[in-house]
Amino acid sequence: MTVRHRGALAAVAAGVAALTVATVVACGSRPAGNVGGTEAADLAGAAPSAPAAGPSVPVARGDLPAGTRAVPPVRLVIPAIGVRATVDAVGINDATGEFEVPPSVDRIGWYRHGPGLEAQAGSVVVAGHVDSATQGEGAFFRLRELDRGDTLTATGGDGVAKQYRVIAREEYRKTKIPLDRYFARDGKPRLTLITCGGPFDAEARRYRDNIVVTAVPA
Repeated sequence: MTVRHRGALAAVAAGVAALTVATVVACGSRPAGNVGGTEAADLAGAAPSAPAAGPSVPVARGDLPAGTRAVPPVRLVIPAIGVRATVDAVGINDATGEFEVPPSVDRIGWYRHGPGLEAQAGSVVVAGHVDSATQGEGAFFRLRELDRGDTLTATGGDGVAKQYRVIAREEYRKTKIPLDRYFARDGKPRLTLITCGGPFDAEARRYRDNIVVTAVPA
């Protein structure tokens, strides 16, 4: 991962909240507590090496990179929290440096520069809005309610549905989230779901924290 990659990913946590606006009462409640953090950390590979030189993250159009063989998730179903969402391939907005979450809050975004569903290693990252002042509840409005053992299904562009089981739910300050772990291409295969949480800062118009859910193939 290049220095620019790291810098851009550092804005991902903030970017997931960039378009969300709501009251603390409506969406700022905290989860029951972090669960499974050790298990999630154990899925990661060795500590990341120093960034290598290379191209910066391109602007986030929904097109897959030319020549890619990654299988993009196109549908996500999470029965426990009532999610049935379309998944769009996204990247990093070159102008803002933020994760390009789909503007429609009922859709979620897959980080197209990371692993796809076919990968035998690494973290498949999907992120979505928790809510919006103009659109209401987002696809990940109830993500903070997921608990260990809950199941979900990610369907790929190849039509194959893969089952996953939640092993961890964690909450971080946006400045403290270990992005190298959650956007890693190494370690055991897992699905990483990200949205906003914690108190809502009305002046900054964003949430303080990020909720991260980790799921493994069932």
